[in-house]
Amino acid sequence: MAVPNRLAHEGEELVTHRFPTGSLGMASPADVGAATAPAVCAICLPPGARLAIRGIPARLPQQWGVCEREEAVFTQISAAVNTYRDAIRFSGGREVRLQEFRAGIGVRVVDLTGAEQLELESLRALIAPWRGLRKWGRRAPPAPPPGSSNRMNSLRVEAN
Repeated sequence: MAVPNRLAHEGEELVTHRFPTGSLGMASPADVGAATAPAVCAICLPPGARLAIRGIPARLPQQWGVCEREEAVFTQISAAVNTYRDAIRFSGGREVRLQEFRAGIGVRVVDLTGAEQLELESLRALIAPWRGLRKWGRRAPPAPPPGSSNRMNSLRVEAN
């Protein structure tokens, strides 16, 4: 079952909502409250979006070590497919999967500019040893010269 979706906007007020698929996600309170809406639109947040969360039920703040109102960051805790990976990282560092929330919790999108990004240099270091792999077939590329500053030397996989 496909759920219509769109990207969030800064300053937008959202609410957690249980979709017909069984997944919990973000939606516009206007869509959730509209009795005539054929399908509630899921609101997508990029990892790193800063959020203000309010109305966390009484038992959860104690369990999670947070307050009823919290500033938090939207994140994804796994890269695995077919798993629930969306989570909220609270200021104390506690990460809670969105599926552990209940429907009806208010969320305001504070900032979308802090979206987590891969550090370009780290990415380059990861792929550097594998550049030209097509040229070498299925074998690993030759080892870099001794004394090179390639950080990936310790992670090389020799495929002979």
